[in-house]
Amino acid sequence: MLLELDPYHIGREQKQSLLVQELSALCGHHIANCPPYARLIKAQWPQLQAEFSELSSINELPFLSVRLFKQLKLQSVTNDAVFKTLYSSGTTGTPSRIVLDSETAALQSKILVKILQQWVGKARHPMLIIDHPSVIKDRQNFSARGAGIQGISFMGRNHCFALNDDMSINWSAVQAFCDKFATGPVLVFGFTFMVWQSFVQQLKSLQRQITLPHAVLFHSGGWKKLQQLAVDNGTFKQALLDTCGISKVHNFYGMVEQVGAIFVECEHGHLHCPSYADVLVRRPQDWAVANIGEEGVLQLLSTLPKSYPGHSLLTEDRGIVLGEDDCPCGRKGKYFNVLGRLAQAEARGCSDTFAMPDSRVSSDASRFAADVVRFEAVALPIGTKTTTVISSNTQTSGNSK
Repeated sequence: MLLELDPYHIGREQKQSLLVQELSALCGHHIANCPPYARLIKAQWPQLQAEFSELSSINELPFLSVRLFKQLKLQSVTNDAVFKTLYSSGTTGTPSRIVLDSETAALQSKILVKILQQWVGKARHPMLIIDHPSVIKDRQNFSARGAGIQGISFMGRNHCFALNDDMSINWSAVQAFCDKFATGPVLVFGFTFMVWQSFVQQLKSLQRQITLPHAVLFHSGGWKKLQQLAVDNGTFKQALLDTCGISKVHNFYGMVEQVGAIFVECEHGHLHCPSYADVLVRRPQDWAVANIGEEGVLQLLSTLPKSYPGHSLLTEDRGIVLGEDDCPCGRKGKYFNVLGRLAQAEARGCSDTFAMPDSRVSSDASRFAADVVRFEAVALPIGTKTTTVISSNTQTSGNSK
């Protein structure tokens, strides 16, 4: 079983065989337990509906547009079984709503810790969180920020929130943390834009520094805002070294719709697929799977979502698979880069990535919008109306394309 294996130690042949088995089983499970998902499969992939059996390749796996979670209640458990609800942090529009039962919540936390242990070891280190504590107060209804903090907090101890509610630095708390733990290993976590704007820039403006030379920082999201400020990955890392003495910095890619199976950046700047997840790149012209080295729209696969059909999601991000099993860092699995969001796609708040200045993406986004509308139409019962807005020029209402 994939979930029992190490995150980066199995090669392509073994991994693909196990992925096909587990993802096929998840498709069958969600068809049987989530009526909107079953309607979508019946309409879009009728060849899979008669009697769902194991696929021959993950390339054949049906996928949902990630935007569907903004429009529909998609769950494969009863309401009584819902343990926690997660909400995306998009800056505009309706947030995604992800329901977790206790089994799925526990599994996602377990795998998140298992992945991160590959980068920091199994010991729980003192943890500095670049956020304020109010973001995790409602433990039944988490935002993406709250979910990310809670998930990674299992890796640490002696948790210290670096910010006040007004996003100013809590100097007394930060200084006490550094005085006590600066000579040993420390775990630091924050969302990318907040680390930059609310921590690094405040340190610079006040001409203050902290010293955490043995710290490892994990961060994610907000790159689109940083690009607007002409801040790239190298600039970000150098600023952390200058203001905090932190030299080990790892970006990771993920989203609230697939919490748990994150893709961590290695020492060579590549995002890595763990054993429990994978990525495909699809050509927006026909949604066929692209070749290695070919740009397209990212599809994320995960064996973790059991309470909701989030195991195969077509994102709104462009990416490129760089290779498989041969990254210079030595880790097995696919490695890839995120190139940016589709033009005119809604900003996702803490999940923002670099925008890609490419004239082709406007037409890609239009095709993507049309497919989203079609997906929503077949997932909804007859007579239900919904409105989808991907750009100011793309709006469709009703229960058919």
